[in-house]
Amino acid sequence: MNVYITGAATTKFGELWATSPRQLAGEAVGGALKDAGIGIRRIQALFVGNMLSGILGGQEHLGAFFAEELGITAPAFKIEGACASGGLALHNAVNSVLSGQYDTVVVLGVEKMTDHKPEDVATALMGAGSEEERSAGATFPGLYAILACAYMREYGTTREQLAAVAVKNHYHASLNPNAQFHTTITIEQVVRSSRIADPLRLLDCSPISDGASAVVVSNKKSAHGILVAASTVATDSLGLAGRASLTQLAATKEAGKRAYARAGITPKDIDVAEVHDCFTIAEILAMEDLGFFAKGKAAAAIAAGETRLGKSRHLVVNPSGGLKGCGHPVGATGVKQIVELVDQLRGRAGARQVQGATIGLAHNVGGSGATAVVHILKK
Repeated sequence: MNVYITGAATTKFGELWATSPRQLAGEAVGGALKDAGIGIRRIQALFVGNMLSGILGGQEHLGAFFAEELGITAPAFKIEGACASGGLALHNAVNSVLSGQYDTVVVLGVEKMTDHKPEDVATALMGAGSEEERSAGATFPGLYAILACAYMREYGTTREQLAAVAVKNHYHASLNPNAQFHTTITIEQVVRSSRIADPLRLLDCSPISDGASAVVVSNKKSAHGILVAASTVATDSLGLAGRASLTQLAATKEAGKRAYARAGITPKDIDVAEVHDCFTIAEILAMEDLGFFAKGKAAAAIAAGETRLGKSRHLVVNPSGGLKGCGHPVGATGVKQIVELVDQLRGRAGARQVQGATIGLAHNVGGSGATAVVHILKK
């Protein structure tokens, strides 16, 4: 049996002060259903990817919450896996259709973060870290700064090469009407922005965001359906202290390896990728862990424009703007990545279209790499 994405839609990402989670969900799901050409009564299950609704909003029962709002009487589930919640929701939806339990389901990724104080959001996000890291007062910028320091020390990566990731992704975001940021930035602006956790600066870090994205998953092939060729998940230790290496994310490597095998392809076959660039170092690690570049080579390749629209001869990475430029409403990110790939493979990405794209990869990470989800889509 094959599984397809038959409809996909996203809201704008950003500081959406006047928009409620209910409105975000309605816009995203309504858009996905319209794109699929079906009504709500065709939906046999709802999978909601979300991380922070219980901690920040006091509402954990999101399956029933959004099913009621959307008018869905079918089974509904909340899936949580930190910032990989959206990817995990899609993974569960795909498996539910492959099992024969359902024919057509909806995946909704949603998060409302900007209504809360930044310090409260930072504390809530650290729920994805280890107890030891929380006790030490660590934050995720601090944890990824540790990864950046280890990587830079081992491979000689420069501060400017880190900055080049943010510059590329802001350029891509400037072409995306749904992105949080539409202003391009320079290497100098990144390097001179406020220090958050050395060596990471403010413009190395993805923002606090609101937004929702949704896809329709079905075993019914449609004229514009996109094949889900692989959906894989891998896990690692919750905290950095349990890792064998600080210059790779083992969960990403394993999930990627399984995905390529399942799809019957190699990294060289990927035309467009949406990877989890919560911090600039995260995209560099992902490029190597997913097999696109040899160890220690990704930073220089990104800085040279090898993954940038208009410059890359093959692989374009994060044409949506990624988490850094498009925004990072954590539960929605993994689903937004899929929406972007669907748009790319259907040739409807507008100014950010990757010409001739037929195979795309999405990479969604929870925490500092404790969970990694990889999806491969084929036109």
